Amino acid sequence: MAKKRKHSETAVAAPQKKEEVAPERPKRTLLGWKDKEAAAVAAPAEDKDDEVHQPTNFRNKEKVLVTCSRRIAYRYRHLMLNVVSLLPHCKKDNKVESQSSKGVALSEMVELKSCSSCLFFECRKHKDLYLWMAKCPSGPSVKFLVNAVHTMEELKLTGNHLKGSRPLLTFSANFDKDAHWKLLKEMITQIFGVPKEHRKSKPYHDHVFVFSIVDDHIWFRNYQISVPHNESDKMARGGLDKMTLVEVGPRFCLNPIKIFGGSFGGPTLYENPFYISPNQIRALEKRKTAGKYAKKVKAKTRRKVHELSNQLEAGEFSEMWKDQ
Repeated sequence: MAKKRKHSETAVAAPQKKEEVAPERPKRTLLGWKDKEAAAVAAPAEDKDDEVHQPTNFRNKEKVLVTCSRRIAYRYRHLMLNVVSLLPHCKKDNKVESQSSKGVALSEMVELKSCSSCLFFECRKHKDLYLWMAKCPSGPSVKFLVNAVHTMEELKLTGNHLKGSRPLLTFSANFDKDAHWKLLKEMITQIFGVPKEHRKSKPYHDHVFVFSIVDDHIWFRNYQISVPHNESDKMARGGLDKMTLVEVGPRFCLNPIKIFGGSFGGPTLYENPFYISPNQIRALEKRKTAGKYAKKVKAKTRRKVHELSNQLEAGEFSEMWKDQ
């Protein structure tokens, strides 16, 4: 019988595959854009003959985590849902307990959800709404007091735009005056700007987010870009004469309190000197009502003293019916 050949003789040496290493992505900056030198992809050093340097365009992968605190009022919860419907690149998560250690929990949630920003709606005393706007994990973060809240369901405006479409962001000229306004403008641009070619977004621009500064407050408005669709009213590309803006909602006002260097904390970069907390406003109103009550008590005591000092004299018939 013929001897069997060894398996090692028949086996053909398989060609060694070269390890394909993905190019390292440069670190994310506050501006969000990469340098051209860092965007160039270098081929492995072994294939020097086929070495090709192809610059890759930056792709915005911004994702925003939107959540709220427990025991939030229904009106503020509806506002949060309106914001979620306006941002197709956001992720909604469970409620978080409003405690001193909420920053650590939120940072972990942002990391688990693979997000880079966070919008946290915090409700205090079922009356006051605070909005945390943070870049994770390195910061910065801003704390706002939210006033003048009007939801879409409450306003019932006639505007209507496509859900998931990309908005145009417009800012008033006041944002370029001071450094803290420039920082807020950049953070709002990154958080509210929908990334291009996002899988949940639609490649249309049919509404506008307007951020304007009035009395050191940021006022938010959402408008639909209405274009005539009749054949007789067809508009040339770039013609803005026949375009109109119809408000959609929601409406709210942001009063900046503090800007922190880290995520949900850290060194204070800016503090609003004109900020007055709602607790102080309510305390002043209570003092005014307490002053009214004190005035009533003083008036009663003055009346009693006056009656005792000026008693009426007894008349002729004052003791007529005492004996009977």
